[in-house]
Amino acid sequence: MSHEHHHHHHHAHVGNPSQSGLLIFCIALNLLFVAVEALVGLTEHSLSLLSDAGHNLSDVFSLVLVLFAFHLAKVRAGGHFTYGLKKSTVLISLLNAILLLVAIGGIVAESIHKFSEPTDVNGVAVSWTAGIGIVINGLTALLLMKGQKGDINVRGAFLHMVADTLVSVGVVISGVIIAWTGWNIVDPVVSLIIALVILATTWNLLTASLRLLVDGTPEGIEPEEIQQAMEATEHVMDIHHLHVWALSTTDNALTAHVVVDSIDHMDAAKGRLKKLLVEKGIGHSTLEFETPGSDCHEHCCDDAG
Repeated sequence: MSHEHHHHHHHAHVGNPSQSGLLIFCIALNLLFVAVEALVGLTEHSLSLLSDAGHNLSDVFSLVLVLFAFHLAKVRAGGHFTYGLKKSTVLISLLNAILLLVAIGGIVAESIHKFSEPTDVNGVAVSWTAGIGIVINGLTALLLMKGQKGDINVRGAFLHMVADTLVSVGVVISGVIIAWTGWNIVDPVVSLIIALVILATTWNLLTASLRLLVDGTPEGIEPEEIQQAMEATEHVMDIHHLHVWALSTTDNALTAHVVVDSIDHMDAAKGRLKKLLVEKGIGHSTLEFETPGSDCHEHCCDDAG
């Protein structure tokens, strides 16, 4: 037998109870702060507080979507969805990015309006409220720090919280300046800066989500490096038709044709390759083994093979 298909499945554990419980706590904490910040913003006529509250509300929604993504990722595979609903986690990360872009547009529009019709702002109240935001957003970012390393959705939420922490620092500064100088124009200026900060963090999330959605190579995966490592494996002579894509925001997949020096060494090579791929962040791999002189190796199957 010149070649065989071998499948290996290694599924990441997403949405475990501790992660879900952590997200629920972060959602409740930030929702409470949004209510306080919006109330103070309305009472004190602060656009920077209201825009920050609006963005924080979108972050709460983002956390809710991440929680929902955890649930979808655990849906079992079936006849119509042979990978389950894992890919929907990528759609959720894209939705988060789009919603943030909409929020940016709203902040910019309100800021421009505020320049033409400025209102008095209580700088002290703004500073104290934003100071609380530094604590809340900073704590949330700290809680999400560990989980963001392996999931683009959690990373998106983490980056937003880090940005919010920095934004809150900016709002405190604007409140202090207004309190000392009475320059109410500082409020819409800070709002525009907030919009730029959100845009910077959102852009990375947007491009990463789009790349995964069209089956681009996941971030941190280098196909050429993986191919070289596979070809350096004992008994492996050549690797071709290698494809890598994301099954979800946490699971990566690979298919490849592997030419081994002898059919007798196929099982040994397979074991080494599977271990190597898992170490490289690819938990789901499908390998077709060939030997020199096989039809596929001689005539080079097309990419659909």
